[in-house]
Amino acid sequence: MQLLIIHADDFGYSLTGKTSVAEEIDLSAAKETENFFEEPLVVFCTVEKSDAKDTADIVGQAFNEIKEVADKLKPRTLVLYPYAHLSNSLAEPSTAVSALNALKAELDPFYRVYRAPFGWYKSFKISCKGHPLSESSRHITESGIFRKNKKTREDVVEGIESEFYILNFDGAEKKIDLKNESVLDDAVLKDFPSLRKVIAYEEFKIKEGETPPSVAAMKRLEIADHEENSDSGHLRFYPKGTLLYKLLSDWAEDIALNRLKCMEIETPLLYNWNKPEIKGQGESFHERHYSVFVPDEKSETGGFAPSKEFVLRFAGDFGLFSMVKDAKFSYKQLPLRFYEFSKSFRYEKSGELSGLRRLRGFTMPDIHSFCLNLEEGFNEYQVLYRTYADLAEATNIEYAVVFRIVREYYDRYKDKIIELLKYSKKPALIEVLSSMKHYWALKHEFQGVDSVNGSCQLSTVQLDVEDAKRYGINFVSETGEKTGCIICHSSVGAIERWMYLLIEEALKKDIPVFPLWLSPTQVRIIPVSDKFLNLSVKFKEEMSGSGIRADIDDRDFSLGKKIMFAEEEWVPYIAVVGQKEAESGIISVRNRYKERKNFNLSLADFIKEIKGETKDMPYRSLILPDMLSKRPVFVG
Repeated sequence: MQLLIIHADDFGYSLTGKTSVAEEIDLSAAKETENFFEEPLVVFCTVEKSDAKDTADIVGQAFNEIKEVADKLKPRTLVLYPYAHLSNSLAEPSTAVSALNALKAELDPFYRVYRAPFGWYKSFKISCKGHPLSESSRHITESGIFRKNKKTREDVVEGIESEFYILNFDGAEKKIDLKNESVLDDAVLKDFPSLRKVIAYEEFKIKEGETPPSVAAMKRLEIADHEENSDSGHLRFYPKGTLLYKLLSDWAEDIALNRLKCMEIETPLLYNWNKPEIKGQGESFHERHYSVFVPDEKSETGGFAPSKEFVLRFAGDFGLFSMVKDAKFSYKQLPLRFYEFSKSFRYEKSGELSGLRRLRGFTMPDIHSFCLNLEEGFNEYQVLYRTYADLAEATNIEYAVVFRIVREYYDRYKDKIIELLKYSKKPALIEVLSSMKHYWALKHEFQGVDSVNGSCQLSTVQLDVEDAKRYGINFVSETGEKTGCIICHSSVGAIERWMYLLIEEALKKDIPVFPLWLSPTQVRIIPVSDKFLNLSVKFKEEMSGSGIRADIDDRDFSLGKKIMFAEEEWVPYIAVVGQKEAESGIISVRNRYKERKNFNLSLADFIKEIKGETKDMPYRSLILPDMLSKRPVFVG
């Protein structure tokens, strides 16, 4: 039995039609005004085919779970709501009705319980309270209970235990207890401040402020802002933000296509949630689905009944796995690497949305590697880890490493993990699981740290030992047999989240600045007067022709104000052009990377310095007018 439990401010539903398996009810007692509940605990229930083996035991377990939650929350009413969308393996209608009635009877002595009718099309509205216990789910089976609560970072399966270690890149290992906040005072963490910040935030929700300063800065810098005409969690990007977004996208593509030699693909955004392989894998991600209900045929009441539920993808797996399932390939062609620049969606709660950090619509450059066996899969894992470590270093952001791994794999690959930590010169928090509880046997995340010591996931690699079987992805082995792959899921990380951490990292400094290759304007040229505008244009054209983003402040402001405006935009180099520069050809440059110190350079040396700093990194031309007098003001 599958249960989705919501503590709501209010919940209401109305009947819209009757299915072929609908139970008979007294419609006169089912008026819309009577189907509204205040302060209820709503339990969406799906009775599964396997529940028929021992319905009484399943109902008993469900009763205990629901009562435990209800006893903590003290709702006015319990609403049992039949909901077929939580499972692909549905019980016979008679079994489902019998189980729901039995569950209601068990709960009746303790709470006022209302059961919605089975087998009817219904529309409903719900307002979730949003506190840490307001959302939870249970999967009740003969072998145990699979639980998920909003307050937990990972799901918990009964019988599976976790142990936590700090593993240093010199091989030193120390077991730690994450149940007590005093672990943050452990001597081993004092030497690793970034990892300590991640543990403090992820485990104990400790940080220095509620709202990261990048939320205001992204707007002031004309990078991004909320789009009021869209759903929450979808942003507009101004030209500077679009340039930053595209440079990071080019960076991800260069890694995938040139460095890792992936095959690039494109797949749909929308998928049928009732397909067993889609739902099976989707549920293993435990993400909030952005659902789209497609009207099918008219119901008996004359309205349209939503008979098909689709989801907007929250990763690139769905379409890729379907594609690879249909492909024919042999062991000689492995590993196969695929890349997709995946626009993805997750229906985050409105209170959780935060600037560029957490969105409902985001871009995830995904790489998937299909490997011959576990050995080849782990070799691929190491390649991807090193690649993403190089990338994180290229942005100069603060991050820590977190591994989660099943015990047998930790014992087998511990030495190799230490080699990876040596490569990135960082220790790691290691969660060791007593046995498998996900599709992956091993995964890690690079957790970026923001300016208020919150953290968020960036790059990740996951060694998947289950999805090939779920999707029927097979290759032809050396003996001619069809054999399942080992799959490495990986991503550079959401582009928007990289933007978030780049702004946050800049805000940690006394003089904020982006890495030079990512600065929308790399050089601001300021003529002392209109007399030197033509010379400024000449300097600008030489820079632009050399692959440098330069612009000119030709507006009617004083020199001091123009410098101040450039500083406020975090422009890394400010070049003033006047009589001295006209006579000598030597440019006076204000360098933001070196505490705003002034340097005198020839134009050729200045160009050489910038090109040296941005070597091997993506480049795009300025996508704003190069004369500031021609630019609109997007944020007043």
